[in-house]
Amino acid sequence: MVKLYGYSSSTHTRLVALVCKEKNVPYELIDVNFAKGENKQPAFTAKQPFGQVPYIDDEGFVLHESRAIARYLIKKYPNQGTPLIPSDPKAEALFEQAASIEAFNFTAFVGPILAEKVFNPRRGLQTNEARVSELLASLQPKLDAYDLILSKQKYLAGDSVTFADLAHLPFGTLFYAIGFAEVFDSRPNLTRWWKDISNRPAWLAVKDGA
Repeated sequence: MVKLYGYSSSTHTRLVALVCKEKNVPYELIDVNFAKGENKQPAFTAKQPFGQVPYIDDEGFVLHESRAIARYLIKKYPNQGTPLIPSDPKAEALFEQAASIEAFNFTAFVGPILAEKVFNPRRGLQTNEARVSELLASLQPKLDAYDLILSKQKYLAGDSVTFADLAHLPFGTLFYAIGFAEVFDSRPNLTRWWKDISNRPAWLAVKDGA
């Protein structure tokens, strides 16, 4: 069984848990207590040098970085659960295109907004609202492009769901919940897509905790 080292509410840990659920891969969550500094202990940094979560131990194979873990599990179990990464070269190229869209046109903006609005205040830091406004203004035309893409196809890489779609869920769900729902809801095709992916049983199973 895959051992998933992280903590239940971690966005990146839940991304890996989501893929496990989609692929019907059993996993055991090994809780890492950041408050006690367990992520900075030598036993942990020997496996994850950056002191971050998650990492996995798959029968002795250790891997960190949530997207790398997700891709590994998807490719290790190609014939069970949801495919998530196509095998056809052209379809895989479209998946890689969609994965780049997620990384550079969504997460590159939503991640820093969440840092300002959620993660920094948890550390006692003040939100830079001017920075949030700047990031949000930059995000808006990106989501217009999403809406255009999704007016022509069901998902970002075509008419089948892929990991590129699912990778939006941990950050996107939090972004939606903290007051930015209108950013999605004002765009009909984006809204349709978001309702589709955010109601997948695998996500609902880990949405509130891996």
